[in-house]
Amino acid sequence: MIIVFGILTLTVILFASDRLRLDVVALMAVLLLLLTGILTPAEALAGFSDPIVLIIAGLFIVGAGLFRTGVADALGQQLVRLAGTGEARLIVAIMLIVAFLSAFLSSTGTVAVFLPVVVSLAQRTGISPTKLLLPLAYASLIGGMLTLIGTPPNIVVSNQLQSAGMTPFGFFSFTPVGAVMLMIGIAYMATVGRRLLPERAHLSGASRDGKTLIDPATLLALYDLPGKLARVQVEPASPLVGQTLAQANLRARYRVNVVDVEPPASQGMIASPQVARSEITLKPMDVLLVKGSADDVARLAKDLQVRVLATGVNPDDLITEETGIVELVLTPRSRLIGHTLREVRFQDAYQVLVLAILRMGAPLDAPTSQVELRFGDTLLVQGDWERIASLLDERNDFVVVGEMRRPPVRRALTRRAPIALAIMIGMLLLISFEVMPMVTAVLLAAVAMVLTGCLSMDEGYRAINWESVVLIAGMLPMATALDKTGGMSLVASGLTATLGAVSPLALMAGLFILTAIFSQFISNTATTVLMAPIALQAAIESGVSPYPLLMVVALAASTAFATPVASPVNTLVLGPGDYRFTDFVRVGTPLLVVMLIASLLVVPVLFPL
Repeated sequence: MIIVFGILTLTVILFASDRLRLDVVALMAVLLLLLTGILTPAEALAGFSDPIVLIIAGLFIVGAGLFRTGVADALGQQLVRLAGTGEARLIVAIMLIVAFLSAFLSSTGTVAVFLPVVVSLAQRTGISPTKLLLPLAYASLIGGMLTLIGTPPNIVVSNQLQSAGMTPFGFFSFTPVGAVMLMIGIAYMATVGRRLLPERAHLSGASRDGKTLIDPATLLALYDLPGKLARVQVEPASPLVGQTLAQANLRARYRVNVVDVEPPASQGMIASPQVARSEITLKPMDVLLVKGSADDVARLAKDLQVRVLATGVNPDDLITEETGIVELVLTPRSRLIGHTLREVRFQDAYQVLVLAILRMGAPLDAPTSQVELRFGDTLLVQGDWERIASLLDERNDFVVVGEMRRPPVRRALTRRAPIALAIMIGMLLLISFEVMPMVTAVLLAAVAMVLTGCLSMDEGYRAINWESVVLIAGMLPMATALDKTGGMSLVASGLTATLGAVSPLALMAGLFILTAIFSQFISNTATTVLMAPIALQAAIESGVSPYPLLMVVALAASTAFATPVASPVNTLVLGPGDYRFTDFVRVGTPLLVVMLIASLLVVPVLFPL
């Protein structure tokens, strides 16, 4: 038992430290349980054959089919037409629509779709994005409380009941409680929460034709770029004349990036939008907009006979009729995470330049090409409009946020959109009326998405968040180890003897608080895998119904409001919203307390103790 608690403590510490991927930590825990002889190989690997693992993987594919066919985007665009311009009304509309989608789709995927939509709304209405993006994240978390498939913790607690030989939660068992939590969450964010949210300067302004623009001056200040940009002119005797930018290789030789090339005949125009940046041939008197330290630019000017025309150039030069800037936020399953831009050849692949990187709201000083990227990093990218437009279809590696001079093109509904919608509705009906086991219905829907061409199998594999799948499979054996060694009984007995002795309501409160605290720092799925069997054992020892106790564990696991690392959706809005860690604590903690009180009042009524 001591060994198991030691492994569990080490696992939680590694989860909270964020030094290793969650799935790697889970696999390490499995290996330690094997190497110490606590579990047999069959027991340690049983998680990978658990139905819950296939259910989670299948739901990722179903959700990807809806995104790929444009169904999710079409629902998002309805928000633009219905929301209006009032701040409170926008918050209510955003939270209602996002919560509804999150009840059936991945919360991270829903936020990824709505992130640019909400930023655009903020810019059009002149409201700071900080007032709208945190409600967006919270709505996706609360939306997971509405249905059985809304979030993995719901499936975990239902599976715990089924494993114990009891009737599992139904598809809509969570809906009454979740609906109450959603109404409370919306009321809180539209009133008290809205006033607690910071109001920082938004990054946009409006052009004369009514289109929304990124304000370059504000962006450059946010990324600490003033003073790092300069304009230099190629002298006729310069060895750069006749060379392409690729041949000049200024980034490797002088740590200077060429942002733009302005031919002398047309100042402010990039040499040729049809030619890749690296293939632009330099000519005498060309003016280069470059990014680099003052020392590096001076060394380049001396060695290559170029004249420094100005430093600290006008930020408006970054946005012209041919070129623009935009921000990209890395998603949780981005293939860029753990690599540098140089390693993935980002500039060559997308033909855009990364000017700067923002991490946890602060700009990084290191050269952009040498930074090992992390989830949630925000990249300030500059390139011609055609290249920027091509970034909009990317959803796996990053999400484009911020409005540009040219309005972003949204994914239109494809001819397979009705098929994808029908498949999802069919899956929900099969699960709701218990026509077949849930795992069968989900796998059937996932395969149907592929066979009908809503997405390819490769796209389906890419849509699966394998980190979550392996995390669940790896943490399930921990519960087995706790049960096998008596650790689970010890924790459950401790809760029963202390809080349970006071009242069943106190026991519920203790489970909620413990689960909620863990969920602020580690995966809510991992937390639920650990807490669900403890809640079940505590219910048995206290002689109360396990249903209300498991319900509050599921609810508490979705209250990851108080830290930016509590959930991927919080991290996704961190950069675009320019939030601080304290913003999440100030706004999220009262909401968590309100949810605790509401759970203690509502759950016993719907699920008697």
